[in-house]
Amino acid sequence: MSLLVSHAMTNLYPHTPTGLRELSPTLAKLRDHVFQYSVKTGDFTLKSGRKSTWFLDTKQTMCRPDGMLLVAQAALDVIPSDVTAIGGLTMGADPVAYGIAAIAATQGRNLRSFSVRKEAKDHGVTGRIAGALQVGDKVVITEDTVTRGTSPLEAVEVVRAFGADPVLITVIVDRGGTCGAMAKEAGLTFVPLLTAEDLGFDFGS
Repeated sequence: MSLLVSHAMTNLYPHTPTGLRELSPTLAKLRDHVFQYSVKTGDFTLKSGRKSTWFLDTKQTMCRPDGMLLVAQAALDVIPSDVTAIGGLTMGADPVAYGIAAIAATQGRNLRSFSVRKEAKDHGVTGRIAGALQVGDKVVITEDTVTRGTSPLEAVEVVRAFGADPVLITVIVDRGGTCGAMAKEAGLTFVPLLTAEDLGFDFGS
């Protein structure tokens, strides 16, 4: 979901990423890709009304083939081998889940993908599920970017009500720094591929 309402004096890739942790070669390449295509700096007003000096649109990474490969490779490194499905709340999760599932298939891993609708198409919880999710699946919940963490946790609730078992939340970038605590409270592990700090910004900035 785009968080941007208005901006001024935006420039692409003016910032040198420093980060606070040593990244694997794949994550370092992903960080560089995010900087090149997904990060803008300037004066922004987000949908929340909050002012920010940077804007992040990770779909600009995920919807490019080289970016999709990097995201999928990094995600598959952390997704448990017994996971059978991947998805999340539409539409932020959609390209992430579908891309990872497709790349997984080329590596002999069978991950079915699905979307969680924001509103039910039909009566009952099954009306919020679109795709190949099955009862009893072990599930990774995903998202492109999280700020507060409410979207993946909403998806967790729907998937549990459906009868599947979420075991992990993974996202391309954790911008806000709060999703980890929310995931832990829900009994889940949270593994962001990158964080705001990896990109050289403060959480919540």
